[in-house]
Formats: sequence, structure tokens, C-alpha cells
Amino acid sequence: MDANLTQHAPPVASPDSAAGLTSDERDRYRRQLTLPSFGLEGQERLKTSRVLIVGAGGLGSPAALYLAAAGVGTIGLVDHDVVDITNLHRQLLHGTSDVGRDKLASARDRLRDINPLVQVVAHDSWLTSANAMDIIANYDLVIDGADNFATRYLVNDACVLLGRPNVHGSVFRFDGQASVFGMPDGPCYRCLYPEPPPPEMVPNCAEGGVLGVLPGLVGTIQATEAIKVLLGIGTSLAGRLLMIDAMRMQFRTVMLSRDPECPACGTRTITALIDYDQFCGTPGLHALADARAEEISVATLRGWIDRNERITVIDVREPTETAAGVIGGARLVPMAELQAAMDTLPRDHTLVMVCKSGVRSARATRQLKAAGFTKVCSLAGGMVRWEEHHTAG
Repeated sequence: MDANLTQHAPPVASPDSAAGLTSDERDRYRRQLTLPSFGLEGQERLKTSRVLIVGAGGLGSPAALYLAAAGVGTIGLVDHDVVDITNLHRQLLHGTSDVGRDKLASARDRLRDINPLVQVVAHDSWLTSANAMDIIANYDLVIDGADNFATRYLVNDACVLLGRPNVHGSVFRFDGQASVFGMPDGPCYRCLYPEPPPPEMVPNCAEGGVLGVLPGLVGTIQATEAIKVLLGIGTSLAGRLLMIDAMRMQFRTVMLSRDPECPACGTRTITALIDYDQFCGTPGLHALADARAEEISVATLRGWIDRNERITVIDVREPTETAAGVIGGARLVPMAELQAAMDTLPRDHTLVMVCKSGVRSARATRQLKAAGFTKVCSLAGGMVRWEEHHTAG
């Protein structure tokens, strides 16, 4: 190993000298084999490594591409979504011809093209408390490319229980973060964030936006950290939070330490997984399925409007968001004012809830259903989808 590199922890992956490297592998990885801190042993360790990537989206795309190219022997992907055209500016595992396909099918084809020597294992499901332990137990390391807090806490706690390193990444608008959690004597995600923020304070990428290249930057950092941890080389981000400001192109590192009172890895060490949707105050899988059943398409809404159906469109965005356009005749009722406005909403009309991407409107639909409204639905894809269809038409 290079004397200038500090090895904080032993390598996670073990070499398999019996397997060795084929002549094709030696040619493919030649530029890595010449590295003094890498060499033949490092490449053999990568060949026997098993890495799970949670999410085949913005962060998972660059992480998967680079780990496959580097020769990580087995890459597991957890996802249960389809490719949407709005994914393509940042999710480079997928292309225009993949729109409508399962992300796992698209990702598998892309990774096999990058490196047919790598085994890709598809886990076609959302990661849940019921399956997380069984899935993660089969891997040496986890790359967390999730876009929601419930999954991040789930990944963290499962990694703590199983003793697996957790390579974290997150992005929002022009800012990104990365760290390595769950290393021996190092902090976990809950040492940094013991409790999730209120769900209404957490817009997703569709609502808040994200610079397309930013997940590429953070996901590549995650892949770099994964290789270092697998091989036991260099100084990892364990005990540090890397904060990226892409607008100023500034990188700042905040030191982290293990919290003795951490609810996951401290004195109150967890012994089992919990209901993370309940913990984070977000809808679970069944609620999401129910919400999808209560969605309508842009074409359906257009038809209702053209036929003068008895509907009232309720726009739950903030006033500052409506400058780019509204649906004709829509009534503006921001989410924070919805409860107070319920008595003024017509119960003999079908209420069509609208927001930017469909997330807040789905939440508003559930809120009105709970209050006794029976004819209420959410516009799937929100104003983003409405404007796309309006422009296309």
C-alpha cells in the first residue's frame, strides 16, 4: 500500500486468489492494476466484492456505472420504479428509448454494456422493514441513493444491525452531501440526524428541483468512497460530512463524531427495524398505492374541463409558485391554509388537487378524504405534467 495513504480500517472485501483475473480482466483493468495502492490484490478484492445500491436514480446511476467499470464483481440494485422523461437530465443509467421501462431492466442493460464481466442482481421492490435485512445481509457495503428520509433511516439502521458500511449521498437543488456511516467506531446517519424533519418541510426533487450534474458529482464521490472502503485504502469520509455548494463550487468538510446517545449505534442501540414511514410521518406503500388510485391524468382533467363537468380545481402551491402559470379557473389554497378553507370547498363538485409535481396534491387529497370529502382526486405529475402536455399539444 502507498505509505502516503492512511488506512483507517481493514478492507471490507477479501481477495479470492483461486478466482484470479483472466487475461481479459487484466487488459480491461490495466490502468488500475498499475496503481501502487491498488494492484492485483486490489482488483481481486473488487472482483469478489458485493455492493448494494439503493435506488437506480440520480445518485445510483453514476455510482453503478463507475463501480461496474471498476470491476466490482456483484452489483445489487434496489428499485421499483419506471423511467420517466423527467428523470433523464440526471439519471444516466437510462435513455430516451427507456422511457416507460422498468428502471431495473434499463439499468441492467446499461451496466452489462459497460462491463459484461460484472453480475447485476435486480431487487424489484421498494426497500422495506420486511425485506431490508435479508437483502443487505448478502452484500459487503451499501450505497444509499435514496431520495427520501424514510429509506435513509431504514438503510442506516439495517446497516448498523448488520455491521455494513453505509456510503451516504444526498442532493437538493444546487447542494449535495456525502459521508460514510457505520464504520467501526464511526458515526452513523442518526448520529448526524437523530430525528427526521417534518414531512411538510421536505420538498422532493420534483418540487424543489435539482441541477442535473449534481447527482453525478455526488454519486461519483460515493463510488470512490465505496472502492476505498472495500479495499481498505486512503482516508474515507467516515467521521466527516462533505458538503458541496455547486453554485459557488465550494467543498466544505464538517467533522462528525459518534454520539453516545445515538438511538441507533449509541447506548440505546436498536435491536430491530421499525416502521420508518410512521417514524418520518410519510405515507407507506399501501398509502402510496391508494394515492395512485385517486390520481387522474392530464387527459382526464382536460376532458372534464372541456365537458364542463362539475369540478373545482384547487391549486395547493404557494403564491410565489404560480407565476409560471395556473390552470384556468383554479382556486389557490396553499397547503398550510387547506384545513381552514375546508368549510368553503364545494362538496357537490369533484375537487381536483394540483401542485407542482403531484406530491403535495396527493397529501392534500388524503387530508380531504380523512375530513369526509368523497369526491376528491390529485392530478398525477402536477403542473409539470400539465405544462408538458400543454406544450406538446
